[in-house]
Amino acid sequence: MAPLLALPSLLLAALALSSSPVGVAAGSNKPHVNHGKFKGGPWTAGHATFYGGRDGSGTRDGGACGYKDADGFGVQTAAVSPKLFDGGAGCGACYEVKGANSTKAAGAKPVVITANNQAPPPVSGQEGEHFDLTMPVFLQIAEEKAGIVPISYRKVPCQREGGIRYTITGNKNYNMVMVTNVGGEGDVVALLVKGNKRVKWTPLRRSWGQIWITETDLTGESLTFRVMTGDHRKATSWHVAPRDWQFGKTYQATKNF
Repeated sequence: MAPLLALPSLLLAALALSSSPVGVAAGSNKPHVNHGKFKGGPWTAGHATFYGGRDGSGTRDGGACGYKDADGFGVQTAAVSPKLFDGGAGCGACYEVKGANSTKAAGAKPVVITANNQAPPPVSGQEGEHFDLTMPVFLQIAEEKAGIVPISYRKVPCQREGGIRYTITGNKNYNMVMVTNVGGEGDVVALLVKGNKRVKWTPLRRSWGQIWITETDLTGESLTFRVMTGDHRKATSWHVAPRDWQFGKTYQATKNF
């Protein structure tokens, strides 16, 4: 048992610890401080097929992540296996992909792609996870006639230009927010919104892909969003949407991961 004289000091220390913020408390005006940068992972064996046209047509819109061609990913994308897609949590992640073994570009420079869709499960008899690449990407690591090839892949930091983008659609009773242009790990596993007056920190829930929803009325408020990526780093976009924001518009933050 601690000496009686030490009890006040122990009590003060406990109170100090309990009052120190571990993350960002609801309603706090302090942005989350990120420690370090996402550095990517090790090379892993997988296999690749391709879909869409030779120009990437048929791969830019309508995928399981909900991205549009205007979101800026172009043809440097891939549908990823259900495990990597992870119910939509894997949308936006970036992978470095290269040919393996005796494929056309086994020694060539790796290609960086963004996960924008869900691929079928791994092909029977093939090693690792399945990447269904756009044809322009596939042709950089294999010949079209190959059909399916072994690859090596690793998760890498996403290099984006400009800040995180938020596209708000729906109506005041059913707000839908699409999050794009996310740097760092690239995926989004949690999203919160806060207004400048009546709307306190409110978590949104994933509807599908990278579309998040809330029934909270956000109209008439300057909106701040807080994004958390799969590595638990957070970025706060303070007042990214003005008080007179409109449905159907996209608002871009000044910062990214």
